[in-house]
Amino acid sequence: MNTQILEQCMAASFADTPFPAVVARLAENGVTSYTADLVTLRKTYYNSGSQSHDEAMPLADPPVIAPAFDGERVTATVKAIQRKEIGYAEFLRRIMAAGCSHYEVFITGRKAMYFGRDGAFYTENFPPKA
Repeated sequence: MNTQILEQCMAASFADTPFPAVVARLAENGVTSYTADLVTLRKTYYNSGSQSHDEAMPLADPPVIAPAFDGERVTATVKAIQRKEIGYAEFLRRIMAAGCSHYEVFITGRKAMYFGRDGAFYTENFPPKA
């Protein structure tokens, strides 16, 4: 994995580049999945072997993560970013306020899973390929 490309993808996300474009660039760089830890504001990228790369998420003014996971609010927030109503930083703030402590994106599995501190979760499958 080229760490410069990973850093560029992080910057692109915070510049509100659409998720499919960022994921395509990550996949081209050999990333098969990543975890966004919203407690520590760190993102860890993984390839199909044993490589990983960890970096800070530059989220200004993060909210406190709500103690209870609100799956309906997380779902609504996912839909809002898909419709391009909000950007990535606002997406993160809203899912944190809805109790999401981390999320995982499985590029090869074509899904994202959002988790609360108590193990509650919501799964969003990627749209079908065109």
